[in-house]
Amino acid sequence: MNQGIIIYQSKYGSTKKYAQWIAEETGFDLAEAKQAGADTLDGYDMVVLCGAVYASGISGISYLRKNRNALAGKRTAVFCVGASPYDEKAIKEIKEHNLKEDLKDIPLFYGRGAWDEEAMTFTDRTMCRMLQKSVKKKDPSEYEPWMTALMCAAGQKCDWTDKKYLAPLLEYIAPAR
Repeated sequence: MNQGIIIYQSKYGSTKKYAQWIAEETGFDLAEAKQAGADTLDGYDMVVLCGAVYASGISGISYLRKNRNALAGKRTAVFCVGASPYDEKAIKEIKEHNLKEDLKDIPLFYGRGAWDEEAMTFTDRTMCRMLQKSVKKKDPSEYEPWMTALMCAAGQKCDWTDKKYLAPLLEYIAPAR
């Protein structure tokens, strides 16, 4: 049996891609969060949750909260995927927002995903366009990194996924392999 499992929740495919890459690199099993229960974690020493960042929330975090008792004694990590470039301040804020209370000691890793407005749901596309309009009112010299990325990606189809983003997570996992 593999020592680890990757639980993922992906909406547009980038998170699933990273989860599959992690599975290839580690030999860990792979399960989709919406089909995994607490018993899915039985027999594993390491759990990696992969989820996308939407409006500062990480998809799939509810799986960890709901199954926190099943995580007892297991090394756990979260790998989140977003459209913005890596920014230490933003990652810290995402961690504080999502990994609090009994999840606060879980390490968070980040990989840049993709952007394709045509593939987005109507709601997601509308929210992104509203956010772009809001950001557009600001002075570009005062943009935070995510704002610059949002404005540059508008109307574009971009794929920033890259295995290089896995290096810190794989280093963390290494003792469990």
